[in-house]
Amino acid sequence: MEVTAKLRNYRVSARKARLVADQIRGRGVEEALNLLQVSNKRFSRPLEKLVRSAVANAEVRNDTQSAGIDVDNLVVSRIHVDEGPSMWRIRPRAQGRATWIQRRTSHVTVVLDER
Repeated sequence: MEVTAKLRNYRVSARKARLVADQIRGRGVEEALNLLQVSNKRFSRPLEKLVRSAVANAEVRNDTQSAGIDVDNLVVSRIHVDEGPSMWRIRPRAQGRATWIQRRTSHVTVVLDER
């Protein structure tokens, strides 16, 4: 039985988020949370929160349905980081010119499954 959690429109580029996501893919939930706590990347805190949300979703599904999910045996089976919409900003430059700056966002999906 799979359990998902999504984070949408988060203000980090998908390339930087994938660096952190690749570290926890395929690992157990407890090990993934420990890795995210000691990571010095900025995106590790929101990803840790997202994994905890997926675990909470598994617990709620356990209570409401007779799914029989064992929370201790959960594994991060899939995690994808996709690009979200970009915000465009203008930065002033020399001699009255302007440059467009792209503020990127990303969508993150975490899928937990039983081992």
